[in-house]
Amino acid sequence: MKKLSLLFILLAIGAGSTLAQPKVIAHRGYWETPGSAQNSLTAFIKADSIGVFGSEIDVWLTADDRLIVNHDRVFKGTDIDMERSTQREICNIVLPNGENIPTLDAYLRLVASKPNTRLILEMKSLSDLNREDLAAEKIVKSLRKYGLVERTDIIAFSLNACLAFKKLLPDSKIYYLDGDLAPKKIKKLGLAGIDYSVKVLRKHPEWVEQAHKLGLEVNVWTVDEEEDMRYFIDLGVDYITTNFPEQLQQLLGQK
Repeated sequence: MKKLSLLFILLAIGAGSTLAQPKVIAHRGYWETPGSAQNSLTAFIKADSIGVFGSEIDVWLTADDRLIVNHDRVFKGTDIDMERSTQREICNIVLPNGENIPTLDAYLRLVASKPNTRLILEMKSLSDLNREDLAAEKIVKSLRKYGLVERTDIIAFSLNACLAFKKLLPDSKIYYLDGDLAPKKIKKLGLAGIDYSVKVLRKHPEWVEQAHKLGLEVNVWTVDEEEDMRYFIDLGVDYITTNFPEQLQQLLGQK
């Protein structure tokens, strides 16, 4: 009986250590793999196929008030500005893997068909705060259309955007990206946590413990070097966003 009790204790400890590990988020989907591209539909499919916790996308409001999925404001090799061009102009752009830049509608339709992977949706900052409010409203409407509100975390560099989402989705997880606010200020704003860069959290490692004591969560981006992966695993962050999710998964499997 003593041996059996010891076994249960060891198993419980092992289970607890597994739960304490950070969750893996694929940055702009899993695009650093053959046949994929940043923010493409394939990037989400690839992320889902390797069992990550979440897959991140970037969303713009176009000049004609449509929502599209892309990271850079101006697509490389073109003069097409995501905020100042129409959906048609933007979605005619061909990504490196042969796909076109997707609409948010097409992306959410795919996400809804793959229930095992959480969506991490970044709303890109816009030049007008009123348009940020409009973008937030349209994004929430789209999430509700596909039944994805409860499967989506919202992130933004714009504090205005974060607060707009907070009003629309008071029970959803919304994280601030800019890195200029300490955890206690994030807590006062009613956000779910901090989502800061490697550089910021290397400079302020104490913010991780401070955030946790306040009941906040911590994500760090974009963690691509093994040394940084190990550092933030040991620091106890809740999530790690990376362009190399399989490498991070393998590293976590060794812990």
